[in-house]
Amino acid sequence: MSAAPGALTSYRPALRPRVLLSDPLLDGAATVHLIKDAETGNSFKVGPKEHFLIVRMDGERSLGEIGEEYAGAYGRRLGDAHWRQLLSLLGAKGLLAGAPARTAAQKGPATGPVPGGPAPTAAPGAPAPAAPAHVPEPRTLLRGSLPLVADADATTARLHRAFGFLLAPPLLVPLLALVLAMEAVVAARSGELLLAAKGLLANPVLLTGTAVLLWVSTALHELAHGVTARHYGGRVAEIGLRWRLPAVIMYCTVDDYLYFGTRRHRIATALAGAVMNLVFLLPFCALWLFAPLDDATHDAFAALLLLGSVQAFAMLVPLPPLDGYRIAGQLAGATGLAASAGAYLRLALRRSPEAAAYPRRARIAYPAYAAVTVLVLAGTVAAAVAATHHLLTA
Repeated sequence: MSAAPGALTSYRPALRPRVLLSDPLLDGAATVHLIKDAETGNSFKVGPKEHFLIVRMDGERSLGEIGEEYAGAYGRRLGDAHWRQLLSLLGAKGLLAGAPARTAAQKGPATGPVPGGPAPTAAPGAPAPAAPAHVPEPRTLLRGSLPLVADADATTARLHRAFGFLLAPPLLVPLLALVLAMEAVVAARSGELLLAAKGLLANPVLLTGTAVLLWVSTALHELAHGVTARHYGGRVAEIGLRWRLPAVIMYCTVDDYLYFGTRRHRIATALAGAVMNLVFLLPFCALWLFAPLDDATHDAFAALLLLGSVQAFAMLVPLPPLDGYRIAGQLAGATGLAASAGAYLRLALRRSPEAAAYPRRARIAYPAYAAVTVLVLAGTVAAAVAATHHLLTA
């Protein structure tokens, strides 16, 4: 094969400004990158070779220069037909500057499998869909969602201007230290808190007040995701209410956190909600410990501390769609972690040769995720059994 000749060699393609590219991610046995047009919400998976080419389309390098780099990395040059195929696919999907943006309804189905197989001579293939664009679910009396603000990103920007200073290390570190101290107190006095939570059931007024405070905590949890994402350059797509009667909760959709520059920022965004739940409890903990309260209010604050802590840590269980699952996915460097781990373990338990074909990183990450999940669930069950036993014998 020879490099693309003539005008094609000198062409300097550029991606649209809002096209985002992720780090390499495990996807089953494959390694993929996610590519997304943040304006339309269209997202795709591409293989390492396609990513190698796409990420270099910055408007500065020509196809000839990109081709030389590709040949140095993979040992083969791309011909004219390969370049035209890749450029036409990117253009058709509205990812190249100068090409019309295409909505989710226009993009149509995938034109091929996820590219980037192991053979170094493989030419780039068609990007495959990574995830469908968000489509609002139909609203019924029993379930649905309702956006609360017209411009969620602008709303989050205002919140970030007001409260983003809390994410600065000089303030964040002491806050986290206070949270750890509070949770040490909760653990040390858990028996007392359990009895207070049991007693709360006999006081409908305080029970209602505690439930309202816990709901407020869930709303702040969602907003904390958005403010943290904004802090790291992310964009919030929607803030609203979602109901699955009788439950009604707030939600905050951050579409592009997978594309943040560092893994630490992505983990911080996923962790922010649970941390907000615990920070919300700090003033109530201080009142419970030091304020001269009547017995009923003292017990209500004790119950709030216990239930709020359980609420926060429950979100860190590494099962989809919880925040803990997103954190686990980032630690493993994987997309679709639960499904991929399940598929690998089934192959490994059957001693299938296909399991040995998985990359080493996958052979470590998938069993590790399964083991951690089992340990977390076992610990949760053990804690629930111990709490039940304490209540029954108290």
